[in-house]
Amino acid sequence: MEKFGKSQPVKRVEDIRFLNGTGRYVDDIAPKDALRGYVFRSSVAHADIDTLDVSEARTAAGVHLVLTAADLQEAGLTEGLWSTTVPNRDGSDGASPFRPVLAKDTVRHVGEAVAFIVADSLEAARDAAELIAFDYTDKPVHLGLAAGGEALHPQAPENRAFDWGMGEEAATDQAFETAHRTVSLDVEDNRVIVNSMEPRGCYAEIEGNRLHVAINAQGVWEHKRQLARILGMAEDDIRVTNPDTGGGFGMKGMPHPENFLTAIACKLLGKPVRWMSERTEAMLSDNAGRDLRHTAELAFDADNRITAYRVRTVANMGAYNSHFAQAIQTNLFAKVLMGVYDVQTSWLQVEGVYTNTTPVDAYRGAGRPEAIYLLERVMDRAARELGVDPWELRRINFIKPQQFPYTTTTGETYDVGDFDRVLTRAETFADRAGFDARRSASEAQGKLRGMGLCYYIESILGAPAEDVKVTFDEDGGASIYVGTQSNGQGHETVFTQFLSDQTGIPAHKIRLVQGDSDLIARGGGTGGSRSVTVQNTATLAAVDKIITAFTAFLADAQGVDEAEISFDDEQFRVGTSNVTPTMLEVAQMAREAGRQDLLAFDATATLDGRSFPNGAHVAEVEIDPDTGHVTVDRYTVVDDFGNLINPMLAEGQVHGGVAQGLGQALTERVVYDEDGQLLTATFMDYAMPRADDIPMIGFTTEATPSKTNPMGMKGCGEAGTVGALAAVSNAVQDAMWSRGVRQADMPFTPQRVWGMLQDARLAAE
Repeated sequence: MEKFGKSQPVKRVEDIRFLNGTGRYVDDIAPKDALRGYVFRSSVAHADIDTLDVSEARTAAGVHLVLTAADLQEAGLTEGLWSTTVPNRDGSDGASPFRPVLAKDTVRHVGEAVAFIVADSLEAARDAAELIAFDYTDKPVHLGLAAGGEALHPQAPENRAFDWGMGEEAATDQAFETAHRTVSLDVEDNRVIVNSMEPRGCYAEIEGNRLHVAINAQGVWEHKRQLARILGMAEDDIRVTNPDTGGGFGMKGMPHPENFLTAIACKLLGKPVRWMSERTEAMLSDNAGRDLRHTAELAFDADNRITAYRVRTVANMGAYNSHFAQAIQTNLFAKVLMGVYDVQTSWLQVEGVYTNTTPVDAYRGAGRPEAIYLLERVMDRAARELGVDPWELRRINFIKPQQFPYTTTTGETYDVGDFDRVLTRAETFADRAGFDARRSASEAQGKLRGMGLCYYIESILGAPAEDVKVTFDEDGGASIYVGTQSNGQGHETVFTQFLSDQTGIPAHKIRLVQGDSDLIARGGGTGGSRSVTVQNTATLAAVDKIITAFTAFLADAQGVDEAEISFDDEQFRVGTSNVTPTMLEVAQMAREAGRQDLLAFDATATLDGRSFPNGAHVAEVEIDPDTGHVTVDRYTVVDDFGNLINPMLAEGQVHGGVAQGLGQALTERVVYDEDGQLLTATFMDYAMPRADDIPMIGFTTEATPSKTNPMGMKGCGEAGTVGALAAVSNAVQDAMWSRGVRQADMPFTPQRVWGMLQDARLAAE
């Protein structure tokens, strides 16, 4: 463990193949003779299906198969996509409407899968789709974030998916009634599309008597379970692999209909089948994110200490429950709802509503960005209304170092933290003292300048346990088999680096194996910033096993007591002799001695608790009031990630997360028309952040090692996004406050910002 503290900034080894075009993405490695799948999708948001005639499509040139819901029913494939539910406040279960693999009787959003065509080529499949007769009777479209309207599902007559609550409602109400001051803010959290660099895709093939499905996902085991359930097969008869994946963001961790359709077609035809999404298709059918409206309230005593926090949220579930949507919008939202503040009592109420849009499942932070964005926006408003410096208001209410371990009012236990120390470092690093001069310089040029602060906390989510296997291979190297899955985070670098650090095996002699359900018995996949912390804890357990076994082997081979054998993270030492074999050399000795039992080691480790990365994001924006254009001029981050394995990778994760947050804050917004048609279905209409939207990002760390894992680590994968939304929003609000703007909601596009300024000017006249 001593060498862990060196925290070396090793460059990513996988980038070489990604940059030279030898990555193994699912569409690159699909069987060359695979048939092509194509999805015929609904062109309307809500309608009863009157006619679905695929007879001409079935006889079209090159077509091998056309599947409809009726065909699946006839084949006995009647299961739908699985999803979580949560309890309502009255004790009943949240709604669990059936979500079919292919629409049956009714379509509920534009882009819903209606039929699946398999042909020799993609062009032939598309041509066949043009021959499908699809007649329907329109039904009323429900898009508003409120209960009521035409019911999408009989199980939810008011379109209410759930009405969930957590906390002490009566005590919180009492605290508000007796508070010295209260502050309230309505906050809109705009809907965004995932837009992973690589769209979703998969292929399926027959391997002997088994089905092999390759998916560009975030792990293989959940997909394997769901494939077995929907196809009615034994799990042992299915192999799922996950090749290189170009971005996941939570969305690719959830099964979508196309995976099952591709597998079903392969099984029915006995031939390999591949499917790959196009960009507009992805925008219509991928699980999306956010789309919430909140009312947040804080109660304060005479010393500006928070006594109560009350939140009411309405969340857009889309047309169905997606895989984890209800759980994410409730329990995961609540995990960090309290932020870093010492709050006496709280009440959280979340209502989910079905609408005729694609399924929504919070990603890019699994509920954390929403919770922190909401809290830090209302904290900023409170500072203005209380007449307190926003940085000082946070310091007053921080959980103090001596209060840890600290249990929040939502039941989450934070292990360690020193928030004031991090904030103080951020104050200096961001040059807060120089802000007034920079604001004056902007004003001299007719510009508005604002500074925004967000102090965030997030939790490591997902399964707390992980498996690992380390083998010593005949070529003289080693392999590490992991249950997590890289989506671009740099796992090949960090996992081999960590194993090398603990064993002395050169990193270039270590091979990472991931994403194959045949090679790894179990795994939690990737999501919730869990991968490095949980996976490396398991690796440590495996290393301990290896050292113990190799020590016994060496002692027997050298004829000494085990107590005389030591290992210094690079070599074994046998007493005072000059016998100092490396771990690879001991493995070779074991191989020559016929000790196959010493060439492979499995281990499972479970974290004692979650770790809680936290930090301060400081954004400075400059606004041109004549055009409404917002420029993020300066951006500073001070994070507490605990001990770092690779600072370079951590900084890269923060840069990417901040870029995502800036995208939602400045440019990204999903828009539907009144008929439920997606108006932002291409990159001509949906504005992703570009290079000139992103400033140079100052990054440093101020560590308080976690106590819940032996490395003292805290995850970092989603921290950039969690902090960026509120930091930029608070900066924009600060810049426009002097012009009378009191409600500023994302995204801050030029048109919207100019409109806010004009509305404030007219209101003041």
